[in-house]
Amino acid sequence: MTASEGQTASPHLPRWVPDAARHYLVHTETGLSIRALARASDCHPSTVLRQVRRFEGRRDDPLIDAALRALSSQVSARDILKKGKTKTMNMQCLKSEAHQPVGLTQTRIDQEAKRILRRLCEQGAVLAVAREMETAVVVRVTPEGEQVRTGVVEREIAQAMALKDWITCPEPDGRIARYFITNTGRAALRRLTAEDENRASGFAEKSTAPQGDAGWDIAAIEGGNRPSFRGYPNESPLVGLSRRKDRDGKPFLPRDLVAVGERLREDYELVEVGMGGTESWEGFMNGETPADVTEGPKGAVAAHGRIKDALAELGPGLGDVVLRCCCFLEGLEQTEKKMGWSARSGKIVLRIALQRLKRHYEETQGRYGPMIG
Repeated sequence: MTASEGQTASPHLPRWVPDAARHYLVHTETGLSIRALARASDCHPSTVLRQVRRFEGRRDDPLIDAALRALSSQVSARDILKKGKTKTMNMQCLKSEAHQPVGLTQTRIDQEAKRILRRLCEQGAVLAVAREMETAVVVRVTPEGEQVRTGVVEREIAQAMALKDWITCPEPDGRIARYFITNTGRAALRRLTAEDENRASGFAEKSTAPQGDAGWDIAAIEGGNRPSFRGYPNESPLVGLSRRKDRDGKPFLPRDLVAVGERLREDYELVEVGMGGTESWEGFMNGETPADVTEGPKGAVAAHGRIKDALAELGPGLGDVVLRCCCFLEGLEQTEKKMGWSARSGKIVLRIALQRLKRHYEETQGRYGPMIG
C-alpha cells in the first residue's frame, strides 16, 4: 500500500469516469495487476485486459490523452472497488469526497452534453478542437459548402465526452482534431432528452437508489437499458425550416436568415460557457429589462450585451420566438403552445423575427459582426 492509499483523505477519481478508464488509470498509475483489478471489480481478467489495451491505443486522441493525464493525479487503488457494492462504502466515499474541491460532475456533463450532442446530430456537424485553443467549437458544413459555427464547449467537457465514447476522432494527428458523435453518444442524448421530458410532464419516477452525483448507481448509458421515449430533437428548428420550400420552390428560410439565428445562438453559447450557465433568461421572456452584466469573462459580457440589445430591438413576441427557437432549440410546436399561437403560425413569426434581427445586426455590428476570442 502506498502512502497516498493509507491516508483517510486520499483522492478519488470522479464518479463520472467510466469503468474502463478507471481500470486503465489504476493499472498504469498504481501498478496493480490485471488479475487484481479483475478480482476487485468482480469481472473476468480478459475484460480488464481489453479495456486497458483499448485505452492505451486511444491515447493518440488529444482529448482522451489530456483527460487521462489530468485524472492520473487523482488515482487511488480504492477506485476499482465494485460500484454499489455496499451502502457503507458509498457513505465512506461521500465523506472523503466532501473534503475535496468540487470539480466536473455528472450533472454538469449531462447539462452541457445535451446541447452539444444535439448540435452534433445535425447533418455535416463536427466538433473541432485546436491544440492551442482552450475551447472547442461545433461547426456545421452547409450543402453549399459554408461553415457555420453552432456551439462552443469547454475543453474539460469535451474531454469527458470523449472519455465516455460519446464522440470520436477518426484522424487525431492533425492540428485541428475533428470529432463526430458516436452511436453511444446518440443513445446518451436520447436518454437525457427522455429524462427531461419525464420531468417536464411530471411522470418521473422516484428511485430509492442513489442518483446523479450523490450515488454510485448513476443511470449511465454504458450497458444500461434504453428508455422508452417519444422522440427527441436532433437539430435546431432553423435547420429544419431551411430545408422546406415555399410556393416558389425557394427555401423557406434563406441562408442569411439561418446565419443570423446561428449568430444569436453563438452569443448565447458564449454567455452560457463564460458564466457557467448561471445567467437567467426568464426576465427576457417576462418583458423585464435585465440589468447590465459587468462581471465575468470579457467575451461573455460583450455577448450578453449583444443579446440584450437584439431582444430589446425585437420586443415581446419576436424576441421570445428567437430566444426559444434559436437559443433554447425549442421546437416550433412547443413554442406555439407556450405563446398561445395558432398551429403552424410559429414559422411565419420566426421568419419575420429573423428578418428584423438581420436588419438590427447590419445596422449595429455590420454584416459579419465582431470577432470572438
